[in-house]
Amino acid sequence: MDALTTERLILRNWTDSPADLARIFDIYSRNEVVRWLGTAPGLPLTEPAQAADRLAVWRARHADHGDRYGTWAVEARDRGIVVGTVLLRPLPGRDEDVPTDDIEVGWHLHPDSWGHGYATEAARVLVDRELATGTPEVYAVVSPGNDASMAVARRLGMTQVGRRTDWYGGEELETFVRRA
Repeated sequence: MDALTTERLILRNWTDSPADLARIFDIYSRNEVVRWLGTAPGLPLTEPAQAADRLAVWRARHADHGDRYGTWAVEARDRGIVVGTVLLRPLPGRDEDVPTDDIEVGWHLHPDSWGHGYATEAARVLVDRELATGTPEVYAVVSPGNDASMAVARRLGMTQVGRRTDWYGGEELETFVRRA
């Protein structure tokens, strides 16, 4: 995808540059981040070399999606650093290898970037873009207890519709939806 920009952020493809790989490792090796990512295989990262593997997983996952769906770096313009990840993709179903027709927005930020509104700002541009394509609704699924992410979903204008087990192998997740 060509970079998407907001007032404060640049959403761009993750690269295999040393700086990007180091930041992927720094984010996804932290228990305070990955504890909310459910049963995601391979997390937390334990060796810096695993960042390249994580990037390869993201690239493979989105290889057939063109620029519409992906897992992107969120860079703060004023800080010049990647503050986290934002994603837009078809939700994986009960069989996690089979995507559904439901579209998910998600965010994973480094703890040094929490509390600045970056997740909301980055996710909003993706949700707005996706709804403009004619997609009727976009979901955010949140691990129970992750109050910060639930607050982001609400700031995005999403409505909480309860806990559902439709996705991610049947894991029970707080579900939020924003309709066109």
